[in-house]
Amino acid sequence: MARHERGSNKTVSVILSIIAFIFVAAAVFIGVKHFWHKKDDYGEFKNNTASTAEKALADNPINFPELKELHPDVCGWVKFEGDDIDIDYPIVCASEDKKEDYYLRRDLDGKYSTGGTVYIQRLNKTDFSDPCTLIYGHNMRNLSMFGTLKYLREKEVFDRNQFFYIYTPGHILKYAIKSAFVYDDRHILYSFDFTTEHDFSAFAEEASNPQSLVKNVRESVEIKNDSKLAVLSTCTNIDDERYLVVGVLIEDTKTK
Repeated sequence: MARHERGSNKTVSVILSIIAFIFVAAAVFIGVKHFWHKKDDYGEFKNNTASTAEKALADNPINFPELKELHPDVCGWVKFEGDDIDIDYPIVCASEDKKEDYYLRRDLDGKYSTGGTVYIQRLNKTDFSDPCTLIYGHNMRNLSMFGTLKYLREKEVFDRNQFFYIYTPGHILKYAIKSAFVYDDRHILYSFDFTTEHDFSAFAEEASNPQSLVKNVRESVEIKNDSKLAVLSTCTNIDDERYLVVGVLIEDTKTK
């Protein structure tokens, strides 16, 4: 009888051990399944975040909202870096109620000024998105406005100054300088239809191989058919000449 009881107890113990093992195995299985499910969810969330996250925008060097509130015709700002070319000025475009060259001899407030204001004409878009934008500034004797552009005639100065920048509301536009040269006084935007490949290529050839004794050209900068150009234009001491600096847009950084 005692032997039978011991056998029964052993059988019950084995059964209980098996049941306990089953419960433990089930718990482990459920835990592992839950863990991997959570990992899958986290991975999906991470991928969604990576695909929709926006890069932080750069700060714009110019406070355009405040500037345009005071001077609504301001559309940009042109700046050279370094000490050779001292150009750091707002760019305006005369509104429809003013003459095209209103700012030729007027400051931002519309008052008479021999130096005028750096400006573009209404032939160009004010966001500088045209194939070629002409930017005008006086060659002032006191070296204000575009008075220091002439220093690019010197090869050493030209070699040191590879870029200039145009700031606009929401953008920093970086231009690589292709060339700087003396040109005739024709109105470039009337002389070339930059919306056609033929005329754009014709001006690109002029900028790449100027027919002038006064020129500097940077061979490493390429003008392509879809390039965006900004041309800085100022007078020389000869009536029928202009001095041009041709920049090719190489970088458009969005800003706050």
